Amino acid sequence: MYPASFKQLQALVQVARHQSVSRAAEAMHVTQPAVSLHLKLLEEAAGTPLTRRQGRNIQMTSAGELLVGYAERILKLWEEAGDEIAAFKGVTSGTLRIGAVMTAEHLLPAMLVRFTTGRPHVRIRLQVGSRPEVIGMLSRDEIDLAIMGTPPREFPTSASRFARHPMAFYAAPGHPLLKARAIALPELAEHNLLVRERGSGTRAAVEKLYQDAGAPLSIGSELSSNEAIKQMTAAGLGVGFLSVHACTLEVRSRLLMPLDVAGTPVSADWHVMHKAGHAIPTVAAAFHEFIVEHGQQVIHDELERERRPGGARRRATGLSSKA
Repeated sequence: MYPASFKQLQALVQVARHQSVSRAAEAMHVTQPAVSLHLKLLEEAAGTPLTRRQGRNIQMTSAGELLVGYAERILKLWEEAGDEIAAFKGVTSGTLRIGAVMTAEHLLPAMLVRFTTGRPHVRIRLQVGSRPEVIGMLSRDEIDLAIMGTPPREFPTSASRFARHPMAFYAAPGHPLLKARAIALPELAEHNLLVRERGSGTRAAVEKLYQDAGAPLSIGSELSSNEAIKQMTAAGLGVGFLSVHACTLEVRSRLLMPLDVAGTPVSADWHVMHKAGHAIPTVAAAFHEFIVEHGQQVIHDELERERRPGGARRRATGLSSKA
């Protein structure tokens, strides 16, 4: 093959990603004819068609799909080379590619703000998804770091604990259970227990809570996101089992109220991880070190900030900001 330019490789990757020359041009901040020319020159260098039109979309041929994989690796290596040169000069730069399970999306903004303060050359690419989705992104090298509770078993990872993860039961204001103290787990069966889907960290936690207590778990509704559980709980449609970190705003606004259930809150560990034996970019290594050293303190500060205006029933629930 004849030599190809980085612009040609970028054009191929963007067209493959967006299935459109126009959208690829927008992503690259160039004109559509420029993208078309890059593709044409790259096809001439490859000596075979790389794209084909499918209706209104553009799809990759088998050769195109093969070349896209190499192009992504080449471009990533070049980006990492630039980051390493910057690090050599004492500047932390580059794109922090990080994935987080849905429950952790409430933790990361404050940490990312603190990490990027004083590091103006760092860019953030955050992807939030279910646990299987984040594990898949990490396995395919689409992200460099992952934030979740328990490290995956599907492949080896290098995981570090950085904070505790408290979880508790919540109800809407006015719910009859709010008047009770030391509620037994079996009592919740009559109030439509709302929990996350199988495979999520909070689902595993509530299952373990009931198992350890020797109580039967009776699930009222199973939902695929914390937001759905919060909204249904706030609407009075049941009792939700949720992350304490995810509910600070709702509690302060009195949309949700924590229940005094025996054995709660329960806590698990938050971990930051990358693939074992896999070199990660300097910026990812710097964030890994930052979150392990400062993660718990950032969470503590944010919980205190959210609770300060009204106290958020801290005394009534026994939920500690150091949970």
